[in-house]
Amino acid sequence: MSVFDQRSQKVNYQYNDAGDINFATVQNQAHLVNELENLNSEITKAGNAQVIDAEIVTDVQYQIQKAVDQSKKPEPNKNTIVEHLIQAKDFLKNIAEVGGIVAGIVKAIELVQQLF
Repeated sequence: MSVFDQRSQKVNYQYNDAGDINFATVQNQAHLVNELENLNSEITKAGNAQVIDAEIVTDVQYQIQKAVDQSKKPEPNKNTIVEHLIQAKDFLKNIAEVGGIVAGIVKAIELVQQLF
């Protein structure tokens, strides 16, 4: 049996994949928009915990908001949405602490391919 000594461990931020964001339940365009907006809130939390640099938070949130705005259009452009989400993901690719957020963005990209 393994024992982990966590006495000196300090956790500033931890993305909880089972928290407020759940891309697994997305079945339509409106629900996808809601989850992307929740994702932006999670990015704010990571920024407030200083896990993500403020400038990167701004860049990521801008790209996600552009994806949200495009998703809300009567005839959204799937490729544009995907491009914005890929750019958001790329800003976060070297930040290990937000791997769950990156996984959420990847799942959102898959859903855009299915829903639009």
